[in-house]
Amino acid sequence: MNKAEFIAGVAEKAGLTRKQAEAAVAAFTQTVAEALKAGDKVQLMGFGTFEIKDRPARTGRNPATGESIEIAASKTPVFKAGKSLKDEF
Repeated sequence: MNKAEFIAGVAEKAGLTRKQAEAAVAAFTQTVAEALKAGDKVQLMGFGTFEIKDRPARTGRNPATGESIEIAASKTPVFKAGKSLKDEF
């Protein structure tokens, strides 16, 4: 499912126009991104949790040359599914 299909599904299930659903999806993604940038965790009970995880620095390997390289520490957003969502499968 791509973004356009997701927006169409939200519009149908919520009884919104496509434009209203697109605005709602954009507001949701922007709100989650802003919360994560601020260092907060977003918990949606029954659905899951969005949070930032720290990835430590590590040694990697260049696949073309086989040379060892240092990969810098970074932060990455992650999603952990909640129990209700896991139970759907």
